[in-house]
Amino acid sequence: RSSKDEPECSYQSFLDILNEMNDYAGQRELIAENLMMNICIDLTKYLQELKQERKTYLTEAKKAQQSLESTYKQLDTSKKRFEREWREAERAAQNAEKTDQDINATKADVEKAKLHANMKAHTAEDCKNDYASQLQKYNKEQSQFYFNDMPDIFNKLQDLDERRIRKLAQGYILFSDTEKHVMPIIGKCLEGITKAGTNVNEKNDTMFVIEQNKSGFERPGDQEFEDYSQGINRASSDSSLGTPKGPMDLLGKNKSKNFWLFTRKSKFSSSMLTPFSSPPDPLPSNGSPSPKFSREPLSYCLKEINKTVKPRISSFRTLRRSPTVTEDFAHLPPEQRRKRLQQKLEEISKDLQKEVDQSEALEKMKDVYEKNPQMGDPASLASQISQTSLKMERLKVELNKYETWLAEAGARGDTLRYKPNVFNNNGAHDALRSFVEGTISMQEGEVLAVVEEDKGDGWTRVRRNNGDEGYIPTSYVSIRLNK
Repeated sequence: RSSKDEPECSYQSFLDILNEMNDYAGQRELIAENLMMNICIDLTKYLQELKQERKTYLTEAKKAQQSLESTYKQLDTSKKRFEREWREAERAAQNAEKTDQDINATKADVEKAKLHANMKAHTAEDCKNDYASQLQKYNKEQSQFYFNDMPDIFNKLQDLDERRIRKLAQGYILFSDTEKHVMPIIGKCLEGITKAGTNVNEKNDTMFVIEQNKSGFERPGDQEFEDYSQGINRASSDSSLGTPKGPMDLLGKNKSKNFWLFTRKSKFSSSMLTPFSSPPDPLPSNGSPSPKFSREPLSYCLKEINKTVKPRISSFRTLRRSPTVTEDFAHLPPEQRRKRLQQKLEEISKDLQKEVDQSEALEKMKDVYEKNPQMGDPASLASQISQTSLKMERLKVELNKYETWLAEAGARGDTLRYKPNVFNNNGAHDALRSFVEGTISMQEGEVLAVVEEDKGDGWTRVRRNNGDEGYIPTSYVSIRLNK
């Protein structure tokens, strides 16, 4: 990844280790044999064990997926049979009634038609019961898959990675001990490596990865029962009912094909799985974010898994190929999009503050030149002042644009006080106070009560003394506890 796409790294211990190693890289050959025997062989063996364990977990996930897929096929077959048999039963009943009213029909014909209609009705009722049973079975298995089986497998994979990290940290510690015995001149660097390895926190590392890659999408709901005996045809029920009817609903309009998390081949092109078909709904008037996301495959949650899966399980790697990158980060999952927009806002705010400071400095210098002409010509600063003003205006437009996108992405805005030194002129204040729907304005020095703390997206929910509530940018306030 490019440097601008790399998130702020939380693996500080790992970075410290790399920096220390760089200081004595030239001396590495002196102890290469010792390191090979005491560290590399052990780590290689441990890595092979982890690979086999990881493969076992992925196999379990695939089996669970195949079982759910098989159950869904049975459900679809029973539903189609129920639809077909019920329509035939209706036709048989109509035919029996028509025969009964026909004056030219014999009694035997009437009895035969009624008997046929009764048989069809009985068959349709059996199909209805079978469909209901299959539906209940599928819903139960789907719930088991999404709420038990897959979370359990993900927890195992997380534990596996934590053990890998801890083993690697132990290797770093052993590496530093070896270096100390043979290279006293770099002892200080080795002590730093020991400290960094000891400070590795596998829990923080894995939670950082989870937080960084969580998508924000919801799990699918239960299948609904479609009662064809009440006159609901299949076409209308598929389009009118809002609850997803199966895994194929994860693909939006592409309901003619099924999608499963662990299939052998991807049946869909990347263009059919764009995370957002349209921008999320804006914040409601009461300030509470309620974005409605289209249900997508859990490709974002499983991207790390699929990096290690062999080509025969390549569906998610294919789906994530070459995404279309947009300026408003709409190509990212909801949670990741909010983080990137907030990061962009902070960058623009820093740039704007820099230009504001420069503008003030130029104005002060101009004032000094006007009062003391011997120190300089005020007109010589005109071009710099003009350029700075243009940059400020451009940054204000950018700031407003990204604030709007952040609100559309469902940004969430504890006692707080507005920071007076964010920007130092009226124009910059105006740019920061052009808040969107769901937020409230604030004044310098105003004290607000906290309703909801910042969840990491840069917004805090507050309440005024008069009862007004809304979100404000956390970076523009200071927090203090009431005694």
